[in-house]
Amino acid sequence: MWGTPAQVAQLRDLADQHGLKLFEDGSHAHGATVSGRRVGSFGDAAAFSMNGPKPLSAGEGGFLLTDDAEVYHRALLHGQYNKRCRNEIPETYPLHRYAVTGMGLKHRIHPLAAAIGLNQLSNLDTYLAGRHRIADYLCERLRDVPGVEPIVPAQSDRSSWYGLILRYRPEQLDGPARPLLRRPTSGRCDRGRQARFDLPAEPPAALPRTRPALPCPLTPLRLCSRAVPQS
Repeated sequence: MWGTPAQVAQLRDLADQHGLKLFEDGSHAHGATVSGRRVGSFGDAAAFSMNGPKPLSAGEGGFLLTDDAEVYHRALLHGQYNKRCRNEIPETYPLHRYAVTGMGLKHRIHPLAAAIGLNQLSNLDTYLAGRHRIADYLCERLRDVPGVEPIVPAQSDRSSWYGLILRYRPEQLDGPARPLLRRPTSGRCDRGRQARFDLPAEPPAALPRTRPALPCPLTPLRLCSRAVPQS
């Protein structure tokens, strides 16, 4: 999650014990490792995203890793119908007769994005080294801050640091736990300016609706004024 590997070796063992396929979601974890082994190499297949902020970015799109012919051929049929399916799926394969139409969908990455991603791959280790330096710096300085705990990978693992996640530890703070999100003092947000937040004496009855990566509450927007609470 957010670039820090899961216990994927144990999941591989569990899948083998029960005859299950293991599919890895490597969306955040380009270049991350578990005991020196790359994330994406444990499962029968692994999928990675390459949109803007990912450690390996191509602007948009993604890719699938697999050495399982059945998975590969079905993936081709799902998003690469006609020419590529006719060229790469053997005529002896039971689903070859659907090569022209596939699933009727074309989910392939744009060729320009694929070329950008392939070019960026040779720089991935350099990008990750920079992310590690920043993550180490922040974790060291947050280590003694009460109420927050950086989530770091196991000693034998390496994160891609797509994000630095903090665990909230209210028991380390004096008094009752209070929400971390606060209503901006101005009640409005100006374009190009970060909202200033105050820490209230008591938790507010309702916090403004926000979206990740946005500095401003969405509640002042007419579109969000009658939002249905999530269940």
